[in-house]
Order: sequence, then C-alpha cells, then structure tokens
Amino acid sequence: MTHTDSPVPAYALAYLRDVDLNDQVVDYIQRIDATLAPYDGRFLVHGGELTPVEGTWDGQLVVIAFPSSGAARAWYDSADYQAILPLRLDNSRSMATIVEGVPAGYQATDKLSTLTG
Repeated sequence: MTHTDSPVPAYALAYLRDVDLNDQVVDYIQRIDATLAPYDGRFLVHGGELTPVEGTWDGQLVVIAFPSSGAARAWYDSADYQAILPLRLDNSRSMATIVEGVPAGYQATDKLSTLTG
C-alpha cells in the first residue's frame, strides 16, 4: 500500500477566546467525551499552554483527532454534539473547523502535484 492509499485522519480544531467558565461550560466539558466516543474522536490538545512564536495568541486551542473527515463531520453534526454546542457558543468567542490530515509517509513535496496540476 502506498502512502496515498493510507487512511487519512482528520482533526476538529477550535480556537477559544474569552471563555466564561460557568456552569454551562462545565456541563459542556462533562458531556463532550461521550459525544466523541461513537466517532473514535480523541483529544490531542485541550487548552494546553501555548508558547507563541509568531503572531498574537489570546485564547486556547483544542485539537480532536478522528479517523477520517467523514467521522469528524458526523460527530459535529450528531444530535448529541449539537445538543451541547450552544453551551460553548454562548459562553465564548470561538472559531472551529475540520481539517483533513495527511496519510502516513507524507512529505511536503507531495503537495506540489496538487499545486502545479
């Protein structure tokens, strides 16, 4: 199997600012793990200490790994996650995205074929 045939992981990223650590946010944190389990999601980063080397970072970063972009999107769209999402949205300023990772064995030069056609 070449690295282009390898499964490609995906990541849910959130950049959180001005989090009001109240009962709703505590409820969100207590419930999120159960929403991830059916989609094999797991935390890689959960608001760990940032050491900025470029730009201004004034918030917290969250990175959740999934086996595929389909699994990440299914988690985000799930009824269980959508039920708790307002708890985060109403109590922080945030940005979130799902980004596709790269397969095992990937090298930066692999990107050239998609950039140069």
